[in-house]
Amino acid sequence: MGRNVLTELKKGIIRGGLETLYFSAAHHLLRPFVAGIGVIVTLHHVRPPRPDRFQPNRLLEVSPGFLDDVVGWLRRSDVDLVSLDEMDRRLTTGDLRRRFVAMTIDDGYRDTLNWAYPVLKKHEVPFAIYIPTSFPDRIGELWWLALEAVVARNERIRLLVDGKERSFECATLADKRHVYGQLYGWVRSFKTEEELRSVVRDLAARYQVDIAAFCDELCMNWPELAGLAADPLVTIGAHTVNHVMLAKVLETSARAEMEMSRSVIEAALGVRPDHICYPVGDPTSAGPREFRIAAELGFKTGVTTRPGVIFPEHRQHLMALPRISLNGEFQQLRYVRVLMSGAGTAVWNGFRRVNAA
Repeated sequence: MGRNVLTELKKGIIRGGLETLYFSAAHHLLRPFVAGIGVIVTLHHVRPPRPDRFQPNRLLEVSPGFLDDVVGWLRRSDVDLVSLDEMDRRLTTGDLRRRFVAMTIDDGYRDTLNWAYPVLKKHEVPFAIYIPTSFPDRIGELWWLALEAVVARNERIRLLVDGKERSFECATLADKRHVYGQLYGWVRSFKTEEELRSVVRDLAARYQVDIAAFCDELCMNWPELAGLAADPLVTIGAHTVNHVMLAKVLETSARAEMEMSRSVIEAALGVRPDHICYPVGDPTSAGPREFRIAAELGFKTGVTTRPGVIFPEHRQHLMALPRISLNGEFQQLRYVRVLMSGAGTAVWNGFRRVNAA
């Protein structure tokens, strides 16, 4: 079965599960047992929908209108919208009387300034932005977008796969989705970050895709970030220097990526980040070693992309906090209600409250 078919099947299963939990009202029944004490929400891109039919990374973006609906609903709900510092205070002091929601945005895309910030400012919502410092420095590699561009712009691509030259037909929309899924899964399976980057660099060079151009086009520069950082609603967090999957590099490199990113942000913006986000953030990208390093470096919290809500037990695992993503494939407020109830992620996690392994 092709990767694209599996992806569509997975989306269908998730959508069906969310619909079932919502329309059966099971999320209401489960809530007292699975809601936890709070939620950390993840965003990447917030921008108007694009007409392009080939958007393999669409899960990473939501519309401003959807974000406005979600935040408006949260403001009407019995939760406190809090900063990461306030979340940390509540967890460490045991002040768990009211449920909280903390909003976070990864990567520092310019649409955060243009589209997300106006919505969050209107509702006076604190939020954090996690910055990979190579992006505003204009030397970052948004390799997943380079891979997307290669597939989008060509009808056939050739590359070395396991030492053999292979050809991939990608003339049709279905072909492009299939090929992107194959290539993305292949490079993500590499044991080292450098191997992944090398393959994507070679592919981009072969097909005249300028990887560096994505930073200029899509990411905020330091003056734009400084303007946001001046707002008391905004917390600037660390997100490594090069947006590397930390588990795929040596420990010395992982430590340097975390520590240097904080130092660069402090030098550029005058604020020293107390909170860190592990790039990609799944178990293949960040695990116990990375959680330990973050703690040794003195960060207050570390967030993953492992799905889940926050429970009192997370007080002992502040470097391995789960989040709930606002996913571009599931832009329905009823899905958010299910996820915020804790029911969706409880089912996903087999009702395990903490996953820090």
